[in-house]
Amino acid sequence: MVLKVYADRMSQPSRAVIIFCKMNGIDYEEIKVHISKGQHLTSEFAEINPMKQLPAIVDGRFKLFESHAILIYLACAFPGVADHWYPADVSRRSRIHSVLDWHHSNLRRGAAPYVFNTTIAPVLGRPLNPQAAAEAETILTSSLSKLESFWLKGNGRFLLGGNQPSIADLSLVCEIMQLEVLDEKDRARLLDPHKKVQQWIENTRNATSPHFDEVHKVLMKAKEQLQYQRLKAAKNEGGSYMKKPLPSRIWP
Repeated sequence: MVLKVYADRMSQPSRAVIIFCKMNGIDYEEIKVHISKGQHLTSEFAEINPMKQLPAIVDGRFKLFESHAILIYLACAFPGVADHWYPADVSRRSRIHSVLDWHHSNLRRGAAPYVFNTTIAPVLGRPLNPQAAAEAETILTSSLSKLESFWLKGNGRFLLGGNQPSIADLSLVCEIMQLEVLDEKDRARLLDPHKKVQQWIENTRNATSPHFDEVHKVLMKAKEQLQYQRLKAAKNEGGSYMKKPLPSRIWP
């Protein structure tokens, strides 16, 4: 049976799983679950993932959720996956686990709530939470600094000094890519101090071409629509586009 991947490409971890499948020639069926429509909260989807989050996979009778676990499973269960994604060497594999664990405790705790509480909440008709945004920014800034000074130290092009990407690179880059939907000045303020992080993003994009850009098209479309709404609000109202909910069509 063909692997089923339940995903919304606006979801950072969903993009990581889809890119991995494409890069490694894994035959799969992508089943779209639209977060903006609340499809992940239905009782039907709860049969796939009781946590009601994306992504999730079904491989025959086997069901699995949590993107890191999914990436590890795919790297181990499907033939032909290059060793650099999830090395057979136990020490190298354990170091990848350390990055993935750090990711969920740090970078994701900063990036996701910051983007939501500065940009995405109004699109979904939700109120902004400036305090949550400020707290998330502190975590995000610290995480980007740790990426720059520790995880990307050395001469390698990828995390942990590697010259080829691992599942950790893919997972963390997709996390950071969500910053694309921010106001350009805000994104620049956060990322410009971190030149090694910016180069690593580009290295990972190049290493996973053309799939990286193809999977991120939906994010880039959302970015363009949000930028248009910002300009329109500034021109017509002289105020913030966040004062009232935006049309749902902005969210793909």
